[in-house]
Amino acid sequence: QVQLVESGGGLVQPGGSLRLSCAASGIISSIDVMGWYRQVPGKQRELVAGISSGGSTKYADSVKGRFTISRDGAKSTVYLQMNSLKPEDTAAYYCNAGSSWFELDRGSGPWGQGTQVTVSS
Repeated sequence: QVQLVESGGGLVQPGGSLRLSCAASGIISSIDVMGWYRQVPGKQRELVAGISSGGSTKYADSVKGRFTISRDGAKSTVYLQMNSLKPEDTAAYYCNAGSSWFELDRGSGPWGQGTQVTVSS
């Protein structure tokens, strides 16, 4: 099994930056792709960004050019650098992991507990 623990959320003013971290533990050899989803009350979770063990990345159109996903050399921690934050980025952000892009896209892998990001003046 894989456990995911997120950190780094908080309150930030519009235009500001935050960096989220997600540390994976357990049977991490089963993980190839890691990513970040976000969810606001009443809406489905949205895949924000993903990264493979080989370094391939993808982003939701709404965050391209503002968010950057990265992964450490040991491949067990993934980061989401969020710049130029907007009020519409306010959401609970969840880490997710899978053995393939298919799994990440479906969100069928393990979830972290989530971390709240609030963008407000």
